[in-house]
Amino acid sequence: MVSSLHRNPPFRAEHLGSLLRTDSLLKKRAEVDEGRVSRSKLTAIEDEDIQEIVRLQKELGYSAITDGEYRRHMFWGSFFPDLKGFVEIKEPDVEIFRPYMPDIAAFIESNYKPGESVICVGKIRHVGSTYVDQFKFLASLVTPGEIKNIKLTLAAPNWYHMRYKEGRAYPGDVYASDDEYFADIAKAYQAELRILYYAGCRNVQFDDPNFAYFCSEKMIAGWKTDPLNKCSVDDLLDKYIRLYNDCLAERPFDLHVGIHVCRGNFVNSRHFSEGGYDRIAMKLFQHLNIDTYYLEYDTPRAGGFEPLAYLPKHKNVILGVVTSKFPEIEDKEVMKKRVMAAIEFIAKGNQETAEESSKRVGVSPQCGFASHSSGNSVTRDDMIAKLKLVREIADEIWPGEP
Repeated sequence: MVSSLHRNPPFRAEHLGSLLRTDSLLKKRAEVDEGRVSRSKLTAIEDEDIQEIVRLQKELGYSAITDGEYRRHMFWGSFFPDLKGFVEIKEPDVEIFRPYMPDIAAFIESNYKPGESVICVGKIRHVGSTYVDQFKFLASLVTPGEIKNIKLTLAAPNWYHMRYKEGRAYPGDVYASDDEYFADIAKAYQAELRILYYAGCRNVQFDDPNFAYFCSEKMIAGWKTDPLNKCSVDDLLDKYIRLYNDCLAERPFDLHVGIHVCRGNFVNSRHFSEGGYDRIAMKLFQHLNIDTYYLEYDTPRAGGFEPLAYLPKHKNVILGVVTSKFPEIEDKEVMKKRVMAAIEFIAKGNQETAEESSKRVGVSPQCGFASHSSGNSVTRDDMIAKLKLVREIADEIWPGEP
């Protein structure tokens, strides 16, 4: 399936959605959670801080502007909790999770109990968008011509499936199989995307740590030794790709869709999974009906650029060569050389020139700066310095492009 992009070439400099919150925003959210102040008090601060972060993004030269995910506690937001058939559970029993999933393994190792999760308890149905008001407010802060570029981040449709032990993702008397469960998940996303599109949204990005888990040898070994699992790792990857494609089956031709394959953020900027994209590259790039891939390439744990040879000519890749986890500033010249090296692999795989391949490439930080509201181990000044560096790398490789 050849996608029709609403923007081609891609934006040369992007960021991955979440940005550091102010202390006042974090404090007010805590007060709301504790029941000490009304939600309206928090909304007022969110509005103010979003206006400021939009101003900053414009000042730094970014076109795919986000609201920093300031209305969310975690990167996935409120989509699943507000679907009929799902409930949010506080301090879930760790026994319901697959212990070899990289994020769960990190929690267990750190003696950290997940604060919340969302689980299916009945038939799934979309009953209203919780994202659309976030989009509308963001759209009100840019010019009419910029609305098509602003970016809304979405929860991965497989997020509340892979982490649960076999038989725990949904009740067996509600759904007889993964196929039935996924069919209703897909319908819910189709409804959400339809609402967002009619509101003017033309640019969405799925944030998906699970695809990176398929690159983890530890996860794969755990999966193979788990007697409860009914399918192979490769079959599960195929299921998730079909799920995404079903979620996007009704999208309009001018709705741009990206996916960030994330290795996770945890306390003290800890990552979750390791492993190169080699195991999943062909299926990820050629079978998944996505326009742009946002890939983490800030450390050796992501492997080499060789898998990019599978990227088709009609798709884009944004290379996350600058880390968002730590304050140390990368050497700009080294980063530019890495980007050019990646382009060479894309060109070789497509039997085209590096100049041709370069048209479908951009740069970004490897992840957001605050996948969880408390943020990574960087300050606001560090974040700004990183965003400036990304913009400078892009400007020097692709002069004059957005």
